[in-house]
Amino acid sequence: MNAQSRTVIYTISAVLLLAGAILYNFQVDIAPYLFAIGAAGITVCYLTVSVKHMGLRQKRLHKYNIMSGLLTVFASALMFSDRKEWIICLTVAAIFQLYTAFVTPKEE
Repeated sequence: MNAQSRTVIYTISAVLLLAGAILYNFQVDIAPYLFAIGAAGITVCYLTVSVKHMGLRQKRLHKYNIMSGLLTVFASALMFSDRKEWIICLTVAAIFQLYTAFVTPKEE
């Protein structure tokens, strides 16, 4: 998958993830499906990034991104079963992504 298509998929998936999380508060039945599609898209984008050119620290940060993607997929499974723990999984995933976003530019 090339970088441009990965960026498009990531952007659409992020919008779907956010829409699913917001619509869940209004008890919309389609919200878990939007969230799950967004979580799967983000996880696929993280899993298809090549790590050959990355240094040791960047590979570790990439693993944090993969863990955050898998946590969002797990959060969508919890959302389907009407459990409130999905919020905790999503918060931990957001913390991983926030940490990665602040540390990654220092390497480049």
